[in-house]
Amino acid sequence: MGEEVADQRFTRADRTAHREKIRRCLDVLARMLHESRFETEDPMTGLELELNLVDAEGRPALHNTEALEAIDDDDFTTELGRFNLEINVPPTRLRDGGLRALEDGLRDRVELAQRAAAGLGDQVALIGVLPTLASRHLEPDVITANPRYQLLSDQILEARGEDIALDIEGRERLVATTGSIMPEAACTSTQFHVQTTPSRFAAVWNASQAIAGVQLALGANAPYLLGQELWRETRVPLFEQATDTRSVELKAQGVRPRVWFGERWVTSVFDLFEEGVRYFPALLPIVDDEDPVAVLEAGGTPSLGELRLHNGTVYRWNRPVYDVVDDVPHLRVENRVLAAGPTVVDTVANAAFYFGLVRALSTSARPVWSQMSFQAAEENFRAGARHGIDAEVYWPGVGQVAATELVLRRLLPLAHEGLASWGVEAAERDRLLSVIEQRCLLGTNGAEWFVRHVTARTGEPRDEALRHVLLDYLAHQRSGEPVHTWE
Repeated sequence: MGEEVADQRFTRADRTAHREKIRRCLDVLARMLHESRFETEDPMTGLELELNLVDAEGRPALHNTEALEAIDDDDFTTELGRFNLEINVPPTRLRDGGLRALEDGLRDRVELAQRAAAGLGDQVALIGVLPTLASRHLEPDVITANPRYQLLSDQILEARGEDIALDIEGRERLVATTGSIMPEAACTSTQFHVQTTPSRFAAVWNASQAIAGVQLALGANAPYLLGQELWRETRVPLFEQATDTRSVELKAQGVRPRVWFGERWVTSVFDLFEEGVRYFPALLPIVDDEDPVAVLEAGGTPSLGELRLHNGTVYRWNRPVYDVVDDVPHLRVENRVLAAGPTVVDTVANAAFYFGLVRALSTSARPVWSQMSFQAAEENFRAGARHGIDAEVYWPGVGQVAATELVLRRLLPLAHEGLASWGVEAAERDRLLSVIEQRCLLGTNGAEWFVRHVTARTGEPRDEALRHVLLDYLAHQRSGEPVHTWE
């Protein structure tokens, strides 16, 4: 949701000053890329997880502030809704047990959150869209009490000029309007970070885009919203619509959406930052005192605060990130495709598949993106989100194929190869990628399990069926066993 910001109003002069400053930031970034000023040795990987708080009955619990006070750990933070929390797992290097470190770090933090929630009579839910949400949980008064969230909501609504319309058609259809961006709080995700060099960035981003549809097919975990069975990964259309700054007329004119898959393969990380500035007006035109040119010429590392904040309000599914640690800049790809959950081991298996596959594809002598159109990659993304484990996707040299068959025959071996090149031991590769293999063989991911069990509760009102199945889901989640093993 961006950086910490104060509650404020913006003038035309603020926007003019911001436009000038952010263009200066872009110029400085171009110079830094040309002068090779980035951390390039021994890249790190990282993981973030968003989660929901629910009460003993499985309904949303609006206690994130109280839970954070009980947790008292800087690796936790709020998210948009009062029923949301976010966990940041410290980054690791994949060699020497890095995946195990991510898994242990995530498990420890989920258990810490669970203990804090239990002290409030609540529990945590790792799922893409909480199926027990009701309309009252998506009202403006459920926004977390932090000025940045309300400010961002106000700016999106002001840019749009009218209420936000939701219209999602899947197995069933949901039509609604809202006067805030609170429906975006229903989207709880997993985010993987992979650090890379400037010269390799385009290859890593292109590879991430190429496999996004397959990631969704395997990891879909958000089939219900406000009682309706929609897409297997309903987060995708919901997030796109809940933060859309475009009126109907601007959509008709082809103005790009802020939640964006993109429209082309890239040749440089600069392409992505430059597109973000060129296509999207600033939602938070805040200008700091740093002169990035003066800092750079003095031998320092500019923070490029305006560019970073603006980039945080352009919601690419694979987002470029510029960051500075210990006065050393680095670049990474933030993969934002997947839902939260169902379990810690499912999450880290998804991470292993992503890290390994992206490594193999981005270092291939004949890149997959040179053999398929960008439109095909976006169509795969939509198919994976809509149909989940039953999706069919396009892949070069194969044609249209079931995503599960593609993974079993082509992509799992590549993921093994990529993890090996990262330095991941064979036993660790086998343990985690076998979770992906079994999902494909059994046709079961989080979304499929949930729909199957709701459908089995015939004669029960939908809201009660969703609540009871969620409670069963949470019991399985606490067991720690991957979703394909659940009965």
